[in-house]
Amino acid sequence: MARELSQRDQEILKKCAPECGDLLCSESGVTYRSVLPPVANHYATDADDFRQRLSRLTPDELEHLAALIISGEESLCCLSPDYFAVFLEQVTEHLGKTARREMLNAYRSSEDCFI
Repeated sequence: MARELSQRDQEILKKCAPECGDLLCSESGVTYRSVLPPVANHYATDADDFRQRLSRLTPDELEHLAALIISGEESLCCLSPDYFAVFLEQVTEHLGKTARREMLNAYRSSEDCFI
């Protein structure tokens, strides 16, 4: 579901990708509608870099993203399996196994899911 990033979403995006100058996708020219896909696909150089970027987030910020994923507002479908695995590690570590299961179910049910 497309959405406009809230102020909090923008802060989380900038925390993960401080080099993000604006909220426009350089490839499509469209405003970002999610946080995780731009970080993974435009700023992180590999899964380890993605891990370092996500490690900057507080449990509260991860919980915010998880709630948006559950509501269908945050997209996971553009995350490749290795990047999703990194996100899942962070969720499991900070939010627990229930949140992990919810994220895995959300990823598997994404229309363009890689798994």
